[in-house]
Amino acid sequence: MLSRGGIEWGRMFQYPRTRLGLGPVRKVTVWKEESGAELFEAALVLPLLLMLLLGIVSFGRAYNEYQTITRAAREGAREAVLTPCATCSGVNYASSDIRTNFIEPALKASSLDPTKISNYTTNYVFLDPNDPTPYICGIQIAFQYPYTFALPFTTLNFSTIQLSTKVQMRMENQPTTCTPGAVP
Repeated sequence: MLSRGGIEWGRMFQYPRTRLGLGPVRKVTVWKEESGAELFEAALVLPLLLMLLLGIVSFGRAYNEYQTITRAAREGAREAVLTPCATCSGVNYASSDIRTNFIEPALKASSLDPTKISNYTTNYVFLDPNDPTPYICGIQIAFQYPYTFALPFTTLNFSTIQLSTKVQMRMENQPTTCTPGAVP
């Protein structure tokens, strides 16, 4: 304890230990001015946290759209490998019917615009061309869909990338001829 002028002072030298002689007590320490430090720190940290939060939301939305277009392509491929009816052996949907009747409604169900699809292809493929057994024929559907990032304070702000998907499925009723690259 420090005794000065008849008053005992505590460890921090801020308040006297006794109430005797409070009137003539002077400041013992000189305090530094720190009144705007918290505001300055918040001004530095909040934009970074906001950008991180918006980045998480934007990349989460991009992943959601990627999963949606992959699911739509999978729906189209599933319908493409099946015959439209039980008595229609060897007859499959046309490529344009697959896009119009199966892929576009799946995109609309997730509030995506089907008119933005680009590079759409539906082809016959051999699922494993290195296999020595008779080739297994399948359908491959591939297309791209644009996604625009919204990340302020970055170079990605309002930049557009093409999300691409490619789905292959084995044909249920193997056609007698399966020419890879041919359109069904």
